[in-house]
Amino acid sequence: MSNDNVLSVDGLVKDFKALRAVDNISFGAARGQVVGLLGPNGAGKTTTINMILGILSATAGSIRMLDKNLSEHRSELARQMNFAAVYAHMPSNLTVSQCLRGLLSSGEASRLNLAKAIINRPGLLLLDEPTASLDPSIAQLIRQKIKDYAATTGAAVLWTSHNMYEIETVCDRVLFMSHGRILLSGDPKTLPAENGKKDLEELFITVARLPR
Repeated sequence: MSNDNVLSVDGLVKDFKALRAVDNISFGAARGQVVGLLGPNGAGKTTTINMILGILSATAGSIRMLDKNLSEHRSELARQMNFAAVYAHMPSNLTVSQCLRGLLSSGEASRLNLAKAIINRPGLLLLDEPTASLDPSIAQLIRQKIKDYAATTGAAVLWTSHNMYEIETVCDRVLFMSHGRILLSGDPKTLPAENGKKDLEELFITVARLPR
């Protein structure tokens, strides 16, 4: 992997007993680059993100951030990354009453999570379906803000979404996962035609339906 990569994943494997959820994947995300991690539910995307975050330990392989091994420099590097997801929960230290008094709509909660995710100006930003609860106007603003953030700070962004328009708009490169493996990678604007498909959605459907 290039030293210009903020994130370098090499030979990453995750087994859950008899199930191999992530099967020997390797990829990088360079400074200022937005990389889309695509695939159907169960493809291994969230498991991959959770290993990068340190929520799950890898069965095999390595993850490097800023050319340092993440497992050996976890505390140092954790301060230089952040995460936002549509399924993020309310803080566990709030009481039920506090949660009820501060109840936000799903869109407001998503925007709050995104603001929290960049408050420390991370060098690596992990976004799992970040605009799924947002209306089209706000989603467009968020996409532009994240692209601008990556361009101006040199941060790398790993972005998962099932919205193919969003992926084509925001991502410099995409990785297609299925059954824990990366099957295709390339420029989202040219990859469909290179594989005989009319658009990214048709390519996604084809990859999602491939047998194991």
